[in-house]
Amino acid sequence: MHTPTRRSFLRQTALATTALSASRVLGANDKIRIASIGLGGQGSGNAGRMAKVPGVEIAYLCDADTVALDKAKLKYPNAKTTQDMRKVMEDPTIDAVVVSTGNHWHVLASIWACQAGKDVYVEKPVSHNIWEGRKLVEAARKYNRIVQGGTQQRSDPFHDELKAYLDSGELGKIKYVRCNHYGQRASIGKRETPLAPPTHVDYNLWLGPAQDIPIMRERLQYDWHWVWNTGNGELGNWGPHILDDLRSVVFRDKIALPKRVLAGGGRLGWNDAGETPNTHFIYFDTGDIPVVMDVHNLPRKAGMKASDVYLRRRTSAFMIIECENGYYEGGRGGGSAHDASGKVVKKFKGDGGGTHAANFISAIRSRKKEDLKGEIEKIHYSSAWCHLGNISYRLGQAGDLDQAKAALKEFEPWQEMLSDEPAHLTANDITLKAGDIKVGKMLEIDAAKETFIGDSATPEALALLKREYRAGFEVPDMV
Repeated sequence: MHTPTRRSFLRQTALATTALSASRVLGANDKIRIASIGLGGQGSGNAGRMAKVPGVEIAYLCDADTVALDKAKLKYPNAKTTQDMRKVMEDPTIDAVVVSTGNHWHVLASIWACQAGKDVYVEKPVSHNIWEGRKLVEAARKYNRIVQGGTQQRSDPFHDELKAYLDSGELGKIKYVRCNHYGQRASIGKRETPLAPPTHVDYNLWLGPAQDIPIMRERLQYDWHWVWNTGNGELGNWGPHILDDLRSVVFRDKIALPKRVLAGGGRLGWNDAGETPNTHFIYFDTGDIPVVMDVHNLPRKAGMKASDVYLRRRTSAFMIIECENGYYEGGRGGGSAHDASGKVVKKFKGDGGGTHAANFISAIRSRKKEDLKGEIEKIHYSSAWCHLGNISYRLGQAGDLDQAKAALKEFEPWQEMLSDEPAHLTANDITLKAGDIKVGKMLEIDAAKETFIGDSATPEALALLKREYRAGFEVPDMV
C-alpha cells in the first residue's frame, strides 16, 4: 500500500484547492478556452473540431515537440504555447484540455487537469492500462469534472436507430458478434543502435510516465503505438472504437467487462523493433452474447494496397452481429441489415460522430456528466476490453494455430476465424514456423474489482493490470 509523504499530501491538498478555485462559472454566452495537449495528426484534428464549436477558443497549445508546436501556432496565432503541460494546468484562464498525446500520457495528463479544475476530452484508449483508467474515473468523480472519451461514434445518431431495429426482432435473437479491424501497416524497422531523440523534442517531457528504455525503431513519433512501453498496438488503437460500439449497441453498457478473455497471434513477416501483434485474434466471454475479434495489419495480398476482408461475409466491416434471421454489418458512419440470404433489408446512415466535440462543450456548460455521450467510465470499460486482449496475448506461450483452435474446440466462430488465418498469411508470402504464433491463456475476470481471479491471478498477469511509472510522473494511488 502506498503511503503518501507529507510533501505529496500537501501537493494534493493544494491541487484540490486549486481545482475548486480554478473552475470558472460559465454562462451560456461565455467563451470556453481550450488547451490542446499533443498536436500530432489526431491532436491537430481534435483542435480543429473543437475550434468549430461556437463559443470555443483554442487558447493554449502544448507539445513536447516544437516542430508540431510551431505548425499548430500558424493555425492558432493567438494561442499561448509551451512544451510542458504543467504550465497549462497552472493557467486559471483555461477551462478545459484536449489530451491527444501518446497513450502513456493519457491518464496522468487528464488527472492533472481534473486536479487543476479543468474539464477533459481524452483520446482513446483513455488509458495505457486498466488500473490507471480507474484512477482517471476516480479523479473525474472527486473533482466533479466533465470528462469525455474520444470515441466519436458515441455521438452518431444512427446508433439509436440501430438499437431500435435490433430490439424490433426483425433479425431475431443475436447469436454472436464478430468484430474486425483490417488496417494496413508496415514494418517500423530495427536499428543496430538506439535512436537519438530529435533535438526539437524535449525527450523527458515526451516520455513522461513511460520508462526510459532504448528506442530501436527508426522514428520516434507515431510508431510508439507498436511498443508496450508507450502504446497498446492495433487492438488499443482501433479496438476502443469497435469494442465501444459493441458495448453501446449490443450490450447497452450493461456489461462492463467480459467474464473471460482469450487471445493469440503474432508479429509476422516484419522482423522489426515492434512488439505488438500485427495478427491478433481474441475471444470475449460475456456470460451472454459471445464475441470474437480479428485484427490484421497485413494487406489482402503481398504488394496489394487493399485491406483484408472477412471471408464469410466478404466484408471489412468493423462489427458483424449474427442473428437468427440474418445479420448486421457496419462501421463508422453506418451499416446495413441483411436477411438470411444476404439480401440488404435496411440501410443505416450516420455522420461518424461529427457532433462529439459539441457534445463535450455542451456538457461543460450544463455541468451534467449525464449529458456526455462518451462519459469517461463508459470509455474506460471499452478501453479495458482492449487491455485484456493484450494481456492474454502477452502472457501467451509459443505455439501454433492448432493449439489456438484447441482452446475453444466447441465454439464454431472461433474455429472459423482461425481457419481463415493460413490463407491470409499465405497471400502475404508468410510461412509459419514453430513458435511464430503465441497462444494466450484464458483469463478469468472479476468485473467489479477489475482484476483477475482463480488460476488467472498470477503475479505476471496482475502486474500487467498496471505499470511501473518513471519518477516524477507517477499516476497517484490516491487521486
